[in-house]
Formats: sequence, structure tokens, C-alpha cells
Amino acid sequence: MKKKINPQAMQIADYLHDWLEHYVPSIKACSPHTKRNYKISVKLYVEFLRVIKGTTPETLSAECFCMEYIMEWIIWLKENRGCSPATCNVRLSALRVFLKYLSFRDISYMSVFLQAENVPNEKNSKRKVIGLSKQAVDVLLSMPNQGSTIGFRDYTLMLLLYSTAVRINELLTLKISNIVIDCVKPHIIVIGKGRKKRPIPLLAKPAQCLKRYLIKYHPKQNDANALLFCSKSKGIYVPMSAENVNKMLKKYATMAHERCQDVPMDLHAHQFRHAKASHWLENGMNIAQISYLLGHESIQTTMVYLDITTKQEEKALETLEGENQKKMRKKWKTEEGKANLEILLGLTKTN
Repeated sequence: MKKKINPQAMQIADYLHDWLEHYVPSIKACSPHTKRNYKISVKLYVEFLRVIKGTTPETLSAECFCMEYIMEWIIWLKENRGCSPATCNVRLSALRVFLKYLSFRDISYMSVFLQAENVPNEKNSKRKVIGLSKQAVDVLLSMPNQGSTIGFRDYTLMLLLYSTAVRINELLTLKISNIVIDCVKPHIIVIGKGRKKRPIPLLAKPAQCLKRYLIKYHPKQNDANALLFCSKSKGIYVPMSAENVNKMLKKYATMAHERCQDVPMDLHAHQFRHAKASHWLENGMNIAQISYLLGHESIQTTMVYLDITTKQEEKALETLEGENQKKMRKKWKTEEGKANLEILLGLTKTN
């Protein structure tokens, strides 16, 4: 006997397909990683409905996305799948994005979207990124054997991670066509979050290293769409994954730790980005420039990212002043400036 399908279930299934296959990759221009995260999150919610609530795809309805169900789902994720608070928040965020799209396509689903918005996030203490000292970076970069094929690749990858402070996924998706090196100001064009492009300048050392790398690994002229970094698996070149990079970094960290105790044993790619941003700030770089180079939408994000205290924030914002402005005597410290300030504040009477 043919199962009776709830009309609402068919509608939700159609919208889910459109959301994942069209809206997320094309309209929102989300990365494959984001799409995969969204897909896994919704799949887990469907599994929860099936296992705990006895809801099949044929009986799916708007009521299945009520606030009560979603809160039970979060508990299920923690207790049955061992998800951390941070992971639960990621899953909840993905479900909210889908329900927002659902309410956009059909206003009758607005209620379930608003209920999802009112589900509280799990309390999560943000893990602080362990910094890398300049000495630690120098020792790490001295570990790969540049005389070997793999060693030179690893050295180039680490040097670019640190010198450009790009995200690991931005570097691993970098194509040859986005490298501009034979010019006065060598740079790479990375594609960040939201598919936003930003140019990152290359200093002399990484630029020269990258030029040698391109000659060695990408000698053909028709390599424009090829990825800069690849791995060889069973005789076939495949894109490197962030997991493989972090595994490689831990290997060098173990070696480097013997020479420098500042090198953390559980080194991961993001620490190079955090370290470079911190070193830029220490060297007095303009905080707005750091924010741009990191691909942050606001300076405040950069402040939080670098874990800057109130006192450090004041010092960091001072870097926004031009050198000439710094040398100028503050206007309110001059006699004329004091008089004008008193008038503006209503402390003196004007004629």
C-alpha cells in the first residue's frame, strides 16, 4: 500500500532541496564547507525527529520545528552524540538559517522561524588561541627540509600562512590565477568568508619563495585554475585538506618543541594567523589595516579576536592617527583652544 504523504512534507522537502542546492551555494555564495555543515545539521535534526519523535519524512510538518522540539534536539545532541556547546550552537545556527529561508519562501512558516530564534544558545566559554612568539615561528620555519620536494612544499605553506595571516581554507583554495607576483607590488587575491575577495601583499621573502615554488610545482602556463597546494594520493594529485595540514604542523611542532619550549605541541594552522596579527599590532601597524588584512568586517571583531583589553584597545586605536597628527599639539591644550572649548561647553559668555 502506497504511503500517504503530507502535502506540507512535500513542500518542506522541495524548499530544503532548493535551499541546499541553489540558494546556499549560488545566491549566498557559501563555501562547500558551509554547505556541508548545513547539510549535516539538518540531517541530524531529521534523524532526531525519526528516532525520538517517530516522525518520518512523509509525516513532516511545520509543527516538527516548534521551540520545544528544537530544545529537545539540543539535549539529544549533547547526551546521545556527545556534542560540545560550541557544536550545538553551530547546529542550531544552521537550522535557523534554513527556517529563515523557509519563512521567506512561505510566510506561513514565519512562526517556526521565530520560535527557533528564541531558542537560547548553549553557554560556551570561548577557547583562547595560544599565541606563537616570533622565536617559535622562526624555529618552526627551520624544521622542514627544503632540499626535499615535500619539505619545500611544507616550508612554503607555513611561510605563507604566517606572512599573510590568511585562513587555512583561504590558502588551500588559492588558485594560480590569484597570484600576482611579477610586478612592483607582489600580492595574492584570497577569497574569504561570503566569497569576498581581498588582496594581500607579499613581502620580499615569501614572494621569492613563492616564485621558486611556482617554477618547481607549476611550470606549465595552463595551470591558471590549478590549486597552489595539492597532495599526492595513490598517484593522483588532490586538494590538501585542513586536517592534513594540521597533522603536518603537529609533526614539525614536535620537532621544534625540543629547541624552543614556546612551540605548542598541539599546533594548528589558525595559530599562525593569530600570531601574525598579534605581531603586526606589536610592531605598531594600524589596527584598521590589520582588520582589513584579516578579512574582518569591523575593527571591533579584530579587537575581540586578538583578545585586546580596554587598555590595549586605547593603544591600538591610537595607531589610527597619522604620524603628523600625533606630532601636533592637542588643540584643547593651547590657550586659544581652551577658550573655544569653554565657549562650546557654555562655561563662558560670548559677546
